[in-house]
Amino acid sequence: MSQSEIPASRRAGLAFIAVTVCLDVVSHTIVFPVLPHLVEQLLHGDRPGAARWVGVLFAGWSLAQFFAAPVLGMLSDRYGRRPVILISVFGLALDLVVTALAPTLTWLFIARVICGLTAGAQTAAMAYVADITPAEDRTQRYGLLNAAAWTGVILGPALGGVLGALDMRAPFWVAAAVALVNGLYGLIVLPESLPRESRAPLRWRQANPWASLTLLRERQGLLVLGVVLLLLWFAGQSINSVFVLYTDYRYHWTPMALGIFCSALAVGNILVQTQLASRAARRLGERTTVLAGLAFQVAGFIAIGLAPTGILFWLANIPMILSSIAGPALQAMMTSRVHPDEQGRLQGAMGSIGSMTGLVAPVAFTQLFAWAISLGHGPGWSGLTILAGAVLSAFAWGLVLISRREVEPGLSGN
Repeated sequence: MSQSEIPASRRAGLAFIAVTVCLDVVSHTIVFPVLPHLVEQLLHGDRPGAARWVGVLFAGWSLAQFFAAPVLGMLSDRYGRRPVILISVFGLALDLVVTALAPTLTWLFIARVICGLTAGAQTAAMAYVADITPAEDRTQRYGLLNAAAWTGVILGPALGGVLGALDMRAPFWVAAAVALVNGLYGLIVLPESLPRESRAPLRWRQANPWASLTLLRERQGLLVLGVVLLLLWFAGQSINSVFVLYTDYRYHWTPMALGIFCSALAVGNILVQTQLASRAARRLGERTTVLAGLAFQVAGFIAIGLAPTGILFWLANIPMILSSIAGPALQAMMTSRVHPDEQGRLQGAMGSIGSMTGLVAPVAFTQLFAWAISLGHGPGWSGLTILAGAVLSAFAWGLVLISRREVEPGLSGN
C-alpha cells in the first residue's frame, strides 16, 4: 500500500505514533545529562552517593517497565490500542512534572517508576502499526518507528544538556509540556486500530511477564525469534553500558567528541532504518535481512573492540550502523506469527525481554569492563566487553541460520 493509498486519518495516526515513540525515548534519554547532577544536588554534593542512586533510579525504571509492559499489552488487546497509548502519553507528562518538582530522592524514584509504568505507549504503538499494516510492509513501518526512536536519541540528550545549562529542572518542564500537547493532539487525530470483534478476552492470569512470554512457545518459530531478539538486545548493551567509560578510557574523548559521535551515529541509523531496511527485506526476504544485519553486527563489534584509535573506532561503527537492518525485519517476522488479538500480548512479551536486558546486561558488562581494565594489560583489553557482544551476535546469527524451517513461515497478515 502506497502512502497516497493510506486514508488521511491513518496517516495522521501514524504520524502521532511516530512522535509518541520519539517522545518515549526522549523521556528516557533527556535525563542522561542532568539526572546525575540533580541527584548530586539533592544529596548536597555527595558524589559517591549520587553514583549509587543513579543506578537505583535506572533499575527502578527498568523493573517497572518489566512488569508493566505485558499488562499494558494485554489491556490493548482487550480495550484497543488508542486508550492505552493516550493514557501512557498523559502518564509520561505526569512523570515529567513529578520529576521537575521532586524535592527529595524518594520523589525522584517515584517519578522514574511512573516513567517505567507508562512506557507501555511503545508496546501499544507497535501493536497499532501491526494492526493497520500488511505483513509485507511491516519492515518498512517498523524501520520508520525505529528511526523515530533514534531521533529521540538525538533530541533527548541535546535537549537535556542545553536546557539543563539554564536550569537543572527545565528539561523536564519542557518535555512535560510537549508530552501534554502530543496527548491532546492524539485525542483528536488517533483512530482506534483494533476492531471490537478482534479483541481478546481479559485474562488477568496472563498479566505478568512470565505468562506473557508463554506466547513465544505457542506459535511456530516465535520462541526462536524471541531468543534471537534477546541476544540482539543483550549484545547491544555490551557497548551501550560502557560507552562513555570505554571511549574516555581508551581514546580520551571529551564530552563534545562524544556528543558529535552520538549524533552522527543516530543520523546514520535513521538513514538505514528509513531507506535501507525495507528495501533489503523486499529484495532479500526478512530472514536473509536478519542474517545480513547480524553478520554486520558481528563484524562491527569485532572491529570496535579491536580499534586502537578514535578514528578507527569511527570507521568500525559503519558495519554497526548497517546492522540496524536486522531489527525491523525481526519485528516484522515476529508480528506475522500471531493473531490480531495477540499483537499487544506479543509486544508486551517483547517489552519484558527488553526490560530484562536493561536490568541484567548493564550490571554484567560494567563488571566485565571493570575486571578487564583492572588486569593491567593495557587499554586494548578494555575492548573485551565489546568482543563479548560479537560472540552473542554470532550465537544469534547461528540460531537464525539453523532454524530456517521454524522461522520461515508466518501465521498472519493484514
